[in-house]
Amino acid sequence: MQTSPSVMTTLSGVLEKLRIRRQDNEFIMSENGFTPGNNKFYAPEDLTIIKTYRFEGESDPSDSSILYLIEAKDGLKGYSIDAYGVYSNHEADYDDFIRKIKVEDREDQVLFND
Repeated sequence: MQTSPSVMTTLSGVLEKLRIRRQDNEFIMSENGFTPGNNKFYAPEDLTIIKTYRFEGESDPSDSSILYLIEAKDGLKGYSIDAYGVYSNHEADYDDFIRKIKVEDREDQVLFND
Protein backbone atom coordinates (compact mmCIF):
# COMPACT_ATOMS: atom_id res chain seq x y z
CA MET A 1 0.00 0.00 0.00
CA GLN A 2 1.35 3.38 -1.01
CA THR A 3 0.78 6.42 1.17
CA SER A 4 0.77 9.95 -0.07
CA PRO A 5 2.07 12.94 1.86
CA SER A 6 -0.47 15.14 3.56
CA VAL A 7 -1.42 18.03 1.33
CA MET A 8 -2.19 21.44 2.74
CA THR A 9 -3.52 23.57 -0.02
CA THR A 10 -4.38 26.76 1.83
CA LEU A 11 -2.40 29.23 3.86
CA SER A 12 -5.07 29.14 6.57
CA GLY A 13 -4.80 25.33 6.71
CA VAL A 14 -1.06 25.44 7.34
CA LEU A 15 -1.44 28.25 9.90
CA GLU A 16 -4.12 26.28 11.75
CA LYS A 17 -1.91 23.18 11.88
CA LEU A 18 0.95 25.32 13.23
CA ARG A 19 -1.40 26.80 15.85
CA ILE A 20 -2.47 23.35 17.01
CA ARG A 21 1.18 22.30 17.30
CA ARG A 22 2.06 25.57 19.10
CA GLN A 23 4.50 26.46 16.36
CA ASP A 24 2.63 29.59 15.32
CA ASN A 25 5.25 32.14 16.35
CA GLU A 26 5.45 34.76 13.62
CA PHE A 27 9.00 35.87 12.91
CA ILE A 28 8.88 39.58 12.07
CA MET A 29 11.71 41.56 10.49
CA SER A 30 13.21 44.22 12.73
CA GLU A 31 16.38 46.29 12.61
CA ASN A 32 17.94 43.70 14.97
CA GLY A 33 16.95 40.64 12.92
CA PHE A 34 13.93 38.33 13.03
CA THR A 35 11.92 38.50 16.22
CA PRO A 36 8.93 36.47 17.41
CA GLY A 37 7.98 39.52 19.51
CA ASN A 38 9.39 38.40 22.86
CA ASN A 39 12.41 40.75 22.93
CA LYS A 40 14.49 37.96 21.39
CA PHE A 41 16.24 38.55 18.08
CA TYR A 42 17.73 36.07 15.63
CA ALA A 43 20.41 36.53 12.98
CA PRO A 44 20.24 34.41 9.80
CA GLU A 45 22.87 32.02 11.19
CA ASP A 46 20.58 31.33 14.19
CA LEU A 47 17.76 30.09 11.95
CA THR A 48 16.95 27.28 9.53
CA ILE A 49 14.12 27.23 7.00
CA ILE A 50 12.72 23.73 7.42
CA LYS A 51 9.85 23.98 4.92
CA THR A 52 8.58 26.38 2.31
CA TYR A 53 4.93 26.52 1.26
CA ARG A 54 3.82 28.45 -1.81
CA PHE A 55 0.22 29.52 -2.27
CA GLU A 56 -1.16 30.91 -5.50
CA GLY A 57 -4.35 32.93 -5.76
CA GLU A 58 -6.69 31.34 -8.28
CA SER A 59 -7.99 34.60 -9.72
CA ASP A 60 -5.86 37.35 -8.19
CA PRO A 61 -2.04 37.33 -8.39
CA SER A 62 -1.93 39.56 -5.30
CA ASP A 63 -3.21 36.54 -3.32
CA SER A 64 0.02 34.66 -4.03
CA SER A 65 2.19 34.19 -0.96
CA ILE A 66 4.96 32.12 0.51
CA LEU A 67 5.24 30.80 4.06
CA TYR A 68 8.63 29.89 5.46
CA LEU A 69 8.52 27.44 8.36
CA ILE A 70 11.53 28.35 10.48
CA GLU A 71 13.38 26.72 13.38
CA ALA A 72 15.75 28.70 15.61
CA LYS A 73 18.87 27.18 17.18
CA ASP A 74 17.13 27.33 20.57
CA GLY A 75 14.31 25.08 19.26
CA LEU A 76 11.65 27.76 18.73
CA LYS A 77 9.59 27.07 15.61
CA GLY A 78 7.55 29.62 13.76
CA TYR A 79 6.93 31.14 10.39
CA SER A 80 7.33 34.17 8.18
CA ILE A 81 4.92 35.04 5.37
CA ASP A 82 5.63 37.10 2.29
CA ALA A 83 3.82 37.82 -0.95
CA TYR A 84 5.39 36.89 -4.29
CA GLY A 85 7.43 39.28 -6.39
CA VAL A 86 6.08 42.77 -6.94
CA TYR A 87 3.38 42.15 -4.33
CA SER A 88 5.96 41.63 -1.58
CA ASN A 89 5.05 43.55 1.54
CA HIS A 90 8.61 43.65 2.90
CA GLU A 91 11.60 45.89 2.35
CA ALA A 92 14.68 44.70 0.47
CA ASP A 93 16.43 43.96 3.77
CA TYR A 94 13.85 41.19 4.39
CA ASP A 95 14.73 39.53 1.09
CA ASP A 96 18.46 39.78 1.85
CA PHE A 97 17.90 38.38 5.35
CA ILE A 98 15.75 35.43 4.23
CA ARG A 99 18.29 34.47 1.53
CA LYS A 100 21.00 34.16 4.19
CA ILE A 101 19.05 31.60 6.24
CA LYS A 102 20.13 27.99 5.77
CA VAL A 103 17.50 25.80 4.09
CA GLU A 104 16.95 22.22 5.26
CA ASP A 105 13.75 21.05 3.59
CA ARG A 106 12.08 18.41 5.74
CA GLU A 107 9.18 16.20 4.73
CA ASP A 108 5.61 17.22 5.62
CA GLN A 109 5.03 13.83 7.22
CA VAL A 110 7.80 14.50 9.73
CA LEU A 111 6.69 18.06 10.44
CA PHE A 112 3.00 17.40 10.78
CA ASN A 113 2.90 13.80 11.93
CA ASP A 114 0.60 13.53 14.96
